[in-house]
Amino acid sequence: MERADVLIVGGGPAGSACAAALTKAGRDVLLIDAAAFPRDKPCAGWITPEVLDELPFPLASYAERHVVQPISRFRVGTIGGRCVDVGYGAPVSFGIRRVELDAELLRRSGARVVEGERVRRVERRDGAWVLDGRWSASTLVGAGGHFCPVAGHLGGTADGTPVVVAREVEFPLGPGDREGCRVEEDRPELYFCRDLRGYGWCFRKEGWLNVGLGRLDPHGLPGHLDAFLAFLLATRRLRSIPEDGWRGHAYRVRAGAPRRLCGDGFVLVGDAAGLASPASGEGILPALVSGRLAAEAILASRLREYPGRLDRVLGAPGSTRVLPRRIARIVGPPLFAIPWFARRRVLDRAFLHRTAAARA
Repeated sequence: MERADVLIVGGGPAGSACAAALTKAGRDVLLIDAAAFPRDKPCAGWITPEVLDELPFPLASYAERHVVQPISRFRVGTIGGRCVDVGYGAPVSFGIRRVELDAELLRRSGARVVEGERVRRVERRDGAWVLDGRWSASTLVGAGGHFCPVAGHLGGTADGTPVVVAREVEFPLGPGDREGCRVEEDRPELYFCRDLRGYGWCFRKEGWLNVGLGRLDPHGLPGHLDAFLAFLLATRRLRSIPEDGWRGHAYRVRAGAPRRLCGDGFVLVGDAAGLASPASGEGILPALVSGRLAAEAILASRLREYPGRLDRVLGAPGSTRVLPRRIARIVGPPLFAIPWFARRRVLDRAFLHRTAAARA
């Protein structure tokens, strides 16, 4: 049996951040992931300014070999309704490709990595955690996303936690596609569903375009996605949309009844812990922060303090409450067509985390 100080299941940003902090402190970390890296992850690929403080490298050096798209403007509206353009005059966020970012974070983690192995059995033996009878450690970190086997075994069902479901596609733009694409590189476009239970996006990153839609309503996703794509074509935002390459994913948001985040020698991080922002669905920042905080709790032998530290750093769990659908359909489109509302309430508060002091 292969042994380590800490076992981490999942090599995304949360698992890599946790591994990096632990290996820096001299711990022997074994990280196991079902995929072989570089692997792509369904995600719009948008990082907010706070993410830069959590990355183990300067963004400028990363941009020398990877896609980094500065974002200084946005287009906001409702699907089928009016839209407004909001400009900031300088970059306030950046676009990346997850296939590149995740691979770089894992490469820099310092962990011993086992790729292409899906963990199926989690056991507790003589004070140690044992995975599939092959790997053992005194401490176990669940970082395997929404379907993380560690979370499923130890974190409870969290039936009261809202789940976002989404579908997206990311594809390279050929010369003809670029000419027919009205989505500009530094201006992502966000279009909210009329019932305010989800939104679609068009996000151009250098020579790549990411299109998708996510909702808190799993049963209504196909119909809303079809309506969104028809809207993009009818308004000539895109000349065409690929039929192939679409991928679905799901994640819990940080609202409602949480999972059990830690216990006897184990801790959950990132999407395995259900930490995505309920307002925007942002998951990269909570993943990096939770990975770092979990490592600090492990090093200090204070796992019980981990949930409280998450609350202090990320803020208290939010709410997914929206207006009744009939009312939302009436007031939503006019509100999103107001420049002040689109900037202050939607972008600044929900997507960019810009406080009044920061804007001043």
